[in-house]
Amino acid sequence: MFKESPIIRRKSRQIMVGNVPVGGDAPISVQSMTNTLTTDVAATVAQIKSLEAVGADIVRVSVPTMDAAEAFKEIKKQVNVPLVTDIHFDYRIALKVADYGADCLRINPGNIGREDRVRAVVECARDKNIPIRIGVNGGSLERDIQEKYTEPTPEALLESAMRHVDILDRLNFHEFKVSVKASDVFLAVGSYRLLAKQIDNPLHLGITEAGGLRSGSVKSSVGLGLLLSEGIGDTLRVSLAADPVEEIKVGFDILKSLKLRSRGINFIACPSCSRQEFDVINTVNQLEQRVEDILTPMDVSIIGCIVNGPGEATVSDLGLTGSSKKSGFYLDGVRQKERFDNNDLVNQLEQRIRAKAAMLDQSRKINIQEIE
Repeated sequence: MFKESPIIRRKSRQIMVGNVPVGGDAPISVQSMTNTLTTDVAATVAQIKSLEAVGADIVRVSVPTMDAAEAFKEIKKQVNVPLVTDIHFDYRIALKVADYGADCLRINPGNIGREDRVRAVVECARDKNIPIRIGVNGGSLERDIQEKYTEPTPEALLESAMRHVDILDRLNFHEFKVSVKASDVFLAVGSYRLLAKQIDNPLHLGITEAGGLRSGSVKSSVGLGLLLSEGIGDTLRVSLAADPVEEIKVGFDILKSLKLRSRGINFIACPSCSRQEFDVINTVNQLEQRVEDILTPMDVSIIGCIVNGPGEATVSDLGLTGSSKKSGFYLDGVRQKERFDNNDLVNQLEQRIRAKAAMLDQSRKINIQEIE
């Protein structure tokens, strides 16, 4: 088994979104977007904090009006996670949220309007050390590009992206990241592949409007997985018609499966069959809910019988192998004398998982102190 990811990441520039590095050798960051009314400060703050609680590195907030910009001022005061402001058309909103502490401006320079307005936004961003995100979407390409290509193609999305990139290049502004999202997996993947060869700026990955929780997670996993496996991507959002918290969870699961980032428990569990000695599915579902708060990277294998159980357990931090009435327990790959009662597996496993997480956290603290 691979302990480390065999993926070689594309070399890119690094920008800072608040205190989060994006690009270069920084971990791939996971982000989501609020779906509350931005003018409802309390609801938006609550949602941002819930996203932060499950590990969001960055959160995007839509700011469509000046009233929303004023609300953003209050929101920014109450949260810690870096905030990207999503702005279209009105350059004055971009200037306002920049004054209010936005950590990144999501704009398309081409739809801001006259060059003097674009220049005003760019100079403001430069002065305040705020990066910009160029966001191209297959569903909202410029009219002339739509007419040229007749339908969205990777080449069309690339041309749109490079049109915006060229504007920033002419203004000698290089602190930006780019996305070329589409709801079609092949269109998005093809667009990102082309763009990755054209620029060295960080790339923000996403399959836009992917769908509901199940279908959207599958579509995003396929599309983002293809790109990430090729080393493409520096930050990502899983776009779901679901609670934004689920976007963060799925995003981290994608990165964990590719060994690009470790956060929280990685459960290795069998789908169960007639050989199982306990209810594997119910056990895993309950445990996932109970230990969501644990951020310590850890592999926990839960296998219902002795066919594959020992093999998985020997390469896990904790392992459970099903057996009649009492199941075998492994710690750091070594089978323990202690056996777990099959009628109380969830409580017993939660207790051992928390103890192991505490031990690993303490060990890391000691190592950090020694290095310092």
